[in-house]
Amino acid sequence: MKKNLLGILKLVLALGLGLFIIYLSLRGLSSEGRQQILESFKLANYNWIILSVFLGIFSHLIRSIRWKMLLQPMGYQPSTFSTFLAVMVGYFANLGIPRSGEIARCSILYKEYRIPVDKSFGTVITERSIDMLLFFGLFFATFLFEYRRLAEYVNQNIWAPLQQKWDFLNQVEGLLLVLGLGFLGIIVGLWFARKKILSLSVVQKVLGLFKGVWEGLLSILKIRRPGLFIFYSFLIWFLYYLMVYVCMQSLPQTVPLSWTASLSILVLGSIGIMVTPGGIGLYPVIVAQTLVLYGISAQSGYGDAMGWITWSAQTIMIIVVGAISLILVSIKKKASKNESLPQGKI
Repeated sequence: MKKNLLGILKLVLALGLGLFIIYLSLRGLSSEGRQQILESFKLANYNWIILSVFLGIFSHLIRSIRWKMLLQPMGYQPSTFSTFLAVMVGYFANLGIPRSGEIARCSILYKEYRIPVDKSFGTVITERSIDMLLFFGLFFATFLFEYRRLAEYVNQNIWAPLQQKWDFLNQVEGLLLVLGLGFLGIIVGLWFARKKILSLSVVQKVLGLFKGVWEGLLSILKIRRPGLFIFYSFLIWFLYYLMVYVCMQSLPQTVPLSWTASLSILVLGSIGIMVTPGGIGLYPVIVAQTLVLYGISAQSGYGDAMGWITWSAQTIMIIVVGAISLILVSIKKKASKNESLPQGKI
């Protein structure tokens, strides 16, 4: 009974944290904006939204299988169920503390299978690097497909701010020169003192950590089925696209839009997710601005509504599934205390 109550308490606290995050992102909206969003939520076809949620869960399952493929060359064989729970806990952790999820999911596999965190973290870096390559590929493909629509958006919202930053840098080029020379001096000093520095125990531990990370990075070169790994990588992003596309079918105003509109939302919205934890607050704004390019006026509220529908569907899914995964991980940890610890080696 005590264990059941503790599990329920953990779930309530986890869901409460997620709801608090959503509250923080909504409190800045005007009363009219909130009303428009609520009306759109009432009109939405939730069959499409539910389908989007299941597509999201499936994409995370494929991600966990792909991650498992990176761990296998190092001699580790965690179960797909365990890697899926770890991935979902990682996404859940990222909502609260950015980039904490990568360490969290590696720690889960260490506790259950004794897979060194440095090695599994190296595979996570590899995984993220591959995702970034695919993202940039989609970004340029989207820009080619929708050049006329996106050129103005990129000039105003991306290129202009970058130019302002470069203008500022040009004004302080003397300071940058001094900093550059100072950095060069530090490098030279470290080079002459390298033998003494390398002999320090702390440095040896850090080098050992990097060695483990490097081994995790190199695991991609030893994958047993590289073709399947590449297929999974593309499938993950295709599922991401479908998540957006089916959500677009939930509102009558966005149904007629072309498939490239969904692609633009996926690419530009992903930037919002990279900038803020889970895209909180920023993702809906980017979606609304993107839909303006496709004839959905900002005053109508439908662009904001679509942004919040898409974001809410996936965020609530991560909160619920992530919280349940966290509880299951805790239950498995308690159960393992009464059993021998799996080694995870093939």
